[in-house]
Amino acid sequence: MRTKRKRPLPLLAAGALLLALCAQQPSSAAAAAADKTDALLPPVGSALVEAGDGRWSEAAADTETFAALWREAKASEADPELAGPAAKVDAALAEASKALQAGGGAPAKAALSTLAGAVDAYVTAAAADGGQGEAAGPEAAAKLLPAADRAREAAGRADWDAARKAYSDIAKGWTAAEQAIRQGNAALYGQLETKMSLLRIALQAEPVRADAAKTQAESLYRLLDDYSAGRTAAAAAESSGAKTPTIDSLIASLQKAKTAVQGSDAAAAAAVMETFITDWPSAEGKVQVASPSAYTYIENESAAAAGYLESSPPKLEKAAQSIDGMLAKLTPLAGESSYTAWDAALVLLREGMEAVLVLAALLAYLKRSDSPQARKWVWSGAVSGLILSLALAAGLTYAVSLASAGGTREAIEGITGLVAVVMMLFVSRWLHAKSNTQAWNRYVGRQVEGALAKGNLWSLFLISALAILREGAETTIFYAGMAPSMKTSQLLTGISGALAVLVLAAYAVITLSAKLPIGLFFRTASLLIYFLIFRFLGESIHALQVAGSVPAHTSEALPSISGLGLYPTWESQLPQAVLLLALLFGFLRSRLFSAPRAAE
Repeated sequence: MRTKRKRPLPLLAAGALLLALCAQQPSSAAAAAADKTDALLPPVGSALVEAGDGRWSEAAADTETFAALWREAKASEADPELAGPAAKVDAALAEASKALQAGGGAPAKAALSTLAGAVDAYVTAAAADGGQGEAAGPEAAAKLLPAADRAREAAGRADWDAARKAYSDIAKGWTAAEQAIRQGNAALYGQLETKMSLLRIALQAEPVRADAAKTQAESLYRLLDDYSAGRTAAAAAESSGAKTPTIDSLIASLQKAKTAVQGSDAAAAAAVMETFITDWPSAEGKVQVASPSAYTYIENESAAAAGYLESSPPKLEKAAQSIDGMLAKLTPLAGESSYTAWDAALVLLREGMEAVLVLAALLAYLKRSDSPQARKWVWSGAVSGLILSLALAAGLTYAVSLASAGGTREAIEGITGLVAVVMMLFVSRWLHAKSNTQAWNRYVGRQVEGALAKGNLWSLFLISALAILREGAETTIFYAGMAPSMKTSQLLTGISGALAVLVLAAYAVITLSAKLPIGLFFRTASLLIYFLIFRFLGESIHALQVAGSVPAHTSEALPSISGLGLYPTWESQLPQAVLLLALLFGFLRSRLFSAPRAAE
């Protein structure tokens, strides 16, 4: 579920050398530290399991156990690089303890999910910093075997209390073992997760689904036993031709289950939920990266919902609450934004054409003013502006790449998109003021006349450089928002196509003195800008929702069209509606004010 942090090659080499030198003299201090860190995960996993079943006193006890282990682990760890992750664990622990003391419920589940994410981040950071690797997949599976064997035996003799206790032990150990198993054999990992969920469902049902519990307990044990013994054939994918589940398909399953629950068809809803649970491991990775809290919540609630549905009588109201909660968590992560070569070309073509027109107007005015010696200042400024634009693009790309990890990537994408929205609103206002040829010529003429009158040719250099830099900066901002959501091939194709058109346009305008319909160009560009503003606004808020920075309240009444930046959340569509009203008001206002002038 989590991607292991990559270490620099020199550090890996040094670590390998150190291990070779000390193979016969293991560090007891390092081993003790690793043991203390690994011991943090099981009680948190157990607390999540207990919270999922509504056993708040047990969840509180597990949290207290974790708190004691945490104080011990933190006291023995003096690495300043772990101060940040440790502070997040402290804050999450305080919030979880407070919520549990208040009686549990949804706030406690959310707080425990946050705590689990913080502890996982701390353990991952500690392992990467200390060079401690996780147990190999088969070794991790072997640690789960005793509890799985107890669950199998208890289910065989219908001792359901003992079976639940054994399952709880499996869940506690799974938190520490799952990463190693997934890295060792992803197909097996998915099967194990599914079997564990189905076993939990059978044990949670009232009354217990005895046959299903025995079958799933036996299957779970066999999978672990085969893998730990090196019989990896059992981990082969069950269906290589099946379509890979996606977040959108998971949402569709939940909606189908919800419809069945609303129709009081518990059997159909339970069947859909089992399909959801089977599909979940194939799509959970993106959910975990985008929103750890959503991932943990769904892991618990999917099994709980299925258990409610398979009880006798079915607990439809509780199942509906769980399904609604999962939909609320998953919906903001759906409808992944994707831009095409046309979008990339549109941005560069519009911004580049503006730069071409600026240069053409400057050079034409200098020609009419009989100032050919000033042309080199214009060209020098243009080249300088282009170089600065490329440097800005490289710097921003590098900064975004450093910050773009997990939920941070989505936050950066959202913030960048909102900056692009503000910039485009500013540009659209400027374009509207220049939407006719006479206004455009007056604007350029004033700039050049001022520079020539003062005899300051550096002003021409600055006008040209700033014109190119402004368009380059806008293009960079737009691409920074688009690039994470489009294929590199699409981006390069769009840029190449736009550059070819711009070269031809520049040659036609500057060298051949061809006349371009400036007014039509600016009016068309304004419409395209309005479309991009609308889409960027929706995409940016959606990205912030994925990062967990903005809440998401979904509604089936809201349309969902990712190509238009429309996502079914009130937080994204209300600002878009306000934007449309503002644009409509501006259009009507301009029409009303232009009508009297046209009549004069």
